[in-house]
Amino acid sequence: MPDLDLLIRGGTVVTVGGRSTVDVGISQGRVVQMGGKMRAVREIDASGRFITPGGVDPHVHLTPPTRQADGWKWADDFESGSRAAVAGGITTVGNMCFPERNESMADAIERDNAEADSMSIADYFLHPVLMHPDEENLATIRPLHAEGHTSIKFFLSFNSFDRHVPDFLAAMRIVKQAGGIAMIHCEDAAIMQCCCTLLREAGTLGPSYYPQTRPVHAETVATHRAVGFSETTGCPSYVVHLASAQALEACHEGRRRGVPVYVETRPMYLHLTRARFDEEQAAKYAGAPPLRDQSDVDAMWAALAFGNIDTLATDHAPWLLAEKLDPALDATNLRQGVADLETSLPMLYSTGVLTGRISLEQFVAVTSTNPAKLFGLYPRKGSINVGCDADMVIWDDHETRIIDGSTMHSRADYSPYDGFQVTGWPAFTISRGEVVVEGKTVAGLPGRGALIRRGPHRAI
Repeated sequence: MPDLDLLIRGGTVVTVGGRSTVDVGISQGRVVQMGGKMRAVREIDASGRFITPGGVDPHVHLTPPTRQADGWKWADDFESGSRAAVAGGITTVGNMCFPERNESMADAIERDNAEADSMSIADYFLHPVLMHPDEENLATIRPLHAEGHTSIKFFLSFNSFDRHVPDFLAAMRIVKQAGGIAMIHCEDAAIMQCCCTLLREAGTLGPSYYPQTRPVHAETVATHRAVGFSETTGCPSYVVHLASAQALEACHEGRRRGVPVYVETRPMYLHLTRARFDEEQAAKYAGAPPLRDQSDVDAMWAALAFGNIDTLATDHAPWLLAEKLDPALDATNLRQGVADLETSLPMLYSTGVLTGRISLEQFVAVTSTNPAKLFGLYPRKGSINVGCDADMVIWDDHETRIIDGSTMHSRADYSPYDGFQVTGWPAFTISRGEVVVEGKTVAGLPGRGALIRRGPHRAI
């Protein structure tokens, strides 16, 4: 009987289909045997512990937005961001690739892949961001899909969007024909611009007014439009970081008509409410869309539990606290984004699974299997079965930590959840058969992560 590389004994493997206490044998980065007699170079005793597929976070920002005129950039790159990811049980990340000025989407993919190839600890895939739907970029969509980059992203929140709606719809038609999926940021630019003007005229520009610059109806109107675009073109569409019950209902209305629209929410909308903007350091909670009311948080949890939200993704885009609290900024231009990769899965496990709000199977669905299917990674990613990549997390249900962003792996020096008590952390994170995290120690080395070239979008 040949030696395997790694054998995990006695754990309870959890997939969307159920649970089974079974030994898992790993060789050359893949699961090669489940159950039966095995021996390996290394064994891990997982008795009494749950084993879930490694997290797949399809929405992160690990490259600096260098096209910004004032030169700002997020705190994490592929090295620090992927280190935070694996520490929190996420083994695959999907990065947004923004073209710089005079670059095409293909240029952006090539540039970001070169950086990730030398720096990433986690496996990764890349989303081309469609900033300008000109002839060159539209002609690039099919070749990028053929190379395994089977998605595009665009923003209804950009002022330029409405000048080019027919071209964005043309892009969606190409994506549909090529077997991909469109990721859509749903906030209406005109409504937000008007809201900012009203606040300036009233002289109410403190950070506490930030939610009024991007109100619920701006999100809802844009979400209805995105559903309509999907219905018109037939293109599978993925609404990123949905935050409100009204926008969720817009997606549900489309789904009841058979529109192929999918919903992502992010951890902030599960764990924080708009009340945080009453705090002195309100600016540190700025995201797009803003935090919503408790009723919206309740709606997000209910939708997670019953399968009406498809994925949990971080939209990880962290800053240093001093940058977030920059006194030169006001409610109309706060820096958006927070660090979330290390805390996303443990917080959902702690406040969702261990409290009974969601099942372990649903935890697996929204953090791994569903994003793997939607973005063409399944069955290589998103499950624990013979032939899959050996990406998995062995959970310690009793490990309790107090969140302190200044001591975590992101280069951000704070967390929006500082002071939260979280129970349930990865005891081991395994990526393609390699133990990359053991306890609080990240052992995986920069550059070990691999680009995952994706297949077609798959409905869930």
